[in-house]
Amino acid sequence: MDFKIDKIDDFMVVKVLKEKLDTNVAPNLKSEIVLLSGNGEKNILLDLSKCNYCDSSGLSSILVANRLCKNADGAFVICGLQPAVERLIAVSQLDTVLNIAPDIDEGIQMMRQSIGKK
Repeated sequence: MDFKIDKIDDFMVVKVLKEKLDTNVAPNLKSEIVLLSGNGEKNILLDLSKCNYCDSSGLSSILVANRLCKNADGAFVICGLQPAVERLIAVSQLDTVLNIAPDIDEGIQMMRQSIGKK
């Protein structure tokens, strides 16, 4: 099992259970998020607290999730970034595009605020 998916209030929490979000895991994450989106879920909180590595395919799946939520007029938040993943996101300048929370609790809070604004 690569992920754990839970529904909290009006959003889905997708927790990546692997240490590496790479070519082995990212395609599954992408399809999971596309499925959620196809089922009408437009608010997704992605918990990456277990991931200490992410490659370009991992970034791609994060961006797909962000785009799907935005296009559906929903909210997308990522949380629990480990230092290496956080650096990669900063170097890619995605920290200016993505909603990032330090941990799951603040991610849930940020998600509730984002949904409340809509």
